[in-house]
Amino acid sequence: MSALHGYAGRVLRVDLSSGQWSTSPTSDYVLFVGGRGFAAKVHWEEVPPEVGALDPANRLTFFTGPMAGFAGFGSSRWLVCGKSPATNPEHFCHSNLGGTWGVALKSAGYDGVVIHGRADRPVYLLVTHAGVQVRDAAHLWGKGAIQARETLKSELGASVNVVACGQAGENLVITASIIADKDASGSSGFGAVMGSKRLKAVAVVKGDQSPAAADPDRLRELVRHYAYLQGNRDASYFTVPGKTRRDSCWGCPGLCGRIAWRAADGTEGKYFCQSALMYQIRAAQFYGQGKEGDVPFRVTKLCDNYGIDTMAIHVIMSWLSRCHREGLLTEEETGVPLSKAGSFEFAEALVRRIALREGFGDLLARGVEKAADAIGRGTREKIGDLLHKAQQVDQYGGRTYIVNSLLYATEVRMPIQHLHKTSIPVMQWLGWVQGLEGAYVSGKVFRDMAVRFYGSEAAADFSSYEGKALAAKTVQDRQYAAECLVLCDYAWPVMVSPVTDDHVGDPSLESRFYSAVTGQQVDEAGLSRIGERVFNLQRSILAREGWQGQHSDTLPEYNFTTPLKFDVLNPQMLVPGPDGNPVSRKGLTLDRAEFERMKKQYYQLRGWDPVTGRQTRRKLEELGLADVAADLESRDLLA
Repeated sequence: MSALHGYAGRVLRVDLSSGQWSTSPTSDYVLFVGGRGFAAKVHWEEVPPEVGALDPANRLTFFTGPMAGFAGFGSSRWLVCGKSPATNPEHFCHSNLGGTWGVALKSAGYDGVVIHGRADRPVYLLVTHAGVQVRDAAHLWGKGAIQARETLKSELGASVNVVACGQAGENLVITASIIADKDASGSSGFGAVMGSKRLKAVAVVKGDQSPAAADPDRLRELVRHYAYLQGNRDASYFTVPGKTRRDSCWGCPGLCGRIAWRAADGTEGKYFCQSALMYQIRAAQFYGQGKEGDVPFRVTKLCDNYGIDTMAIHVIMSWLSRCHREGLLTEEETGVPLSKAGSFEFAEALVRRIALREGFGDLLARGVEKAADAIGRGTREKIGDLLHKAQQVDQYGGRTYIVNSLLYATEVRMPIQHLHKTSIPVMQWLGWVQGLEGAYVSGKVFRDMAVRFYGSEAAADFSSYEGKALAAKTVQDRQYAAECLVLCDYAWPVMVSPVTDDHVGDPSLESRFYSAVTGQQVDEAGLSRIGERVFNLQRSILAREGWQGQHSDTLPEYNFTTPLKFDVLNPQMLVPGPDGNPVSRKGLTLDRAEFERMKKQYYQLRGWDPVTGRQTRRKLEELGLADVAADLESRDLLA
């Protein structure tokens, strides 16, 4: 057992080119806590900026955090990071997964796995407490991710945990995803990174190593207090009687409502959130409301098995429909039954063609923008407001939630964990506006919550640009810390509570959990400082890879020119306005001048140059990143 409380104590390293493996002590990384922090440190030190996402030298990293293995508070998450082929240009990126795989890895005695090189044949890794075996995967190559996972579980035992890529990853589709146990899915194109390394899967044999908390009695008290603050929270909005069952991640009280769907043929799998809704409306329109049956679920599993990001598929489907309606693309040209959009046959033909890079699918495998550029004929204009970053959609965007415009602008992909910090409280407030039974997030509660979690009451007025720069920084620093621990963003932070006198949650909880587990006494400000350090390290990585400060901290043009029309979860687009009263953002755009003013305020709060958006030596040294500052200065990348 490692002397580091909360950690397994080892990081596994595998060179696929040579087939050799080794371990390094987790203590080499603890300044960055875990998860996203560990991954950023590895990438900074080991991946030169000229290395491409699909090059052997790219590091594919799988990391847990010190909270993994402790039950009761949403701590089973894990991060997959590396340079992503889905970003344009290619940049260091991340994906956040749940389920059971991360906890299994820690029980085997590892806090993470770092993989580089390229095997000379398809392989999979078998990870045990004793080390790793690089095994032949010829019988798995060509199988779907779910098929490969289940094949390995049948060969190695049901208790083995597997993360795999599908045919899309093997064929280097830039939006290829990875799938783990409980159908935990990861985007950002890391399925293609696995495919480029000829790595089909990583199978982990669960061990008997349990993490030890520095203060177990205190941790138990905090878990009870955490449960008390949640009240009788029942996230049942995705359940369908007779078709679904709760299927929470390891050790979680199930606060997100994660479910498994059971199809008529007995097939079961995760059916939750964006991936569940992706085909729901299309299928209802094609078959008739209430007559779509298992089709939306089957399409979700189709994407999971082939290993393609459902957000990217949503963008492609919407773009194809627009182009077909305008007569710009035909069924003969695409080989896809475009007139049957919403049917299972349409989805099956499209996803198969992309994953196998057949015909027109080869174009789509490069991303919708490159496909449109290759086709021409005005198809690029039909992308419109469908696409944001990293081949993903605009969810909870800046036109509705002004603070989110800064979060989108300064990240390389849709930062969904950050976006939930505004969208979820607004949905809770909306329930109060609509008079739903049990709703308690009033306008006053929302304003009080904003002071504690956004930094000011001004941030609670979503019709104004005031206070949003501070809110963006505050949310980012807190979330980066959470993705180092690693904590589920549905369960954290506890921003509001049905049981407290003012219904405001407790922003100090994460730091208290961290202190109880690791023995490192850190307060709320100290934990946010950790998040700020990791965020600045990532910013430095991006700068070295070509991110140009304020010139790159931008949004697609539609944010400033295309008025909001519809939001499936909030049709009237109501948000808290002055004094917490509802105002509608429908028909509005972002104000360009106000956005740029807000961005400068954000840079100032970050301690960066307010004009260029570049980091400063002083700020990096203040965060313990003097070596990073020296490297950037040598490249003329500091202000």
